Amino acid sequence: MFENTKAFSGFSVDDIGAAKKFYGETLGIRVSELGAGLLTLHIAGDRDIIVYPKPNHEPATFTILNFPVDDIDQAVDELSRRGIEFLRYDGFSQDDKGIARGDEGPPIAWFTDPAGNILAVLQE
Repeated sequence: MFENTKAFSGFSVDDIGAAKKFYGETLGIRVSELGAGLLTLHIAGDRDIIVYPKPNHEPATFTILNFPVDDIDQAVDELSRRGIEFLRYDGFSQDDKGIARGDEGPPIAWFTDPAGNILAVLQE
């Protein structure tokens, strides 16, 4: 039924202006306004993501976006220079930068957007 449909994802935030600034300026993603307070994040792979305001927004308790990079150390250093603070989780061995480098998966570091949604940068 949906095998040829170009599905897209979306998530909520509590401040659309803060989201636009964060995703557009801090992360450098191309952002456009759809009207009615909606944003579109234009990411690689031609799969846009819709960001919508929600007055009773509650941050996702899971990673909503993963950003694969070639060099996680370089990406974490640059994000840190841009004011990003990385999360620490019990059960993960994370270095001083907040990067988890385990045998269970790729090197990964988590951070949040201004609405508290969890994002990650990971090395492929």
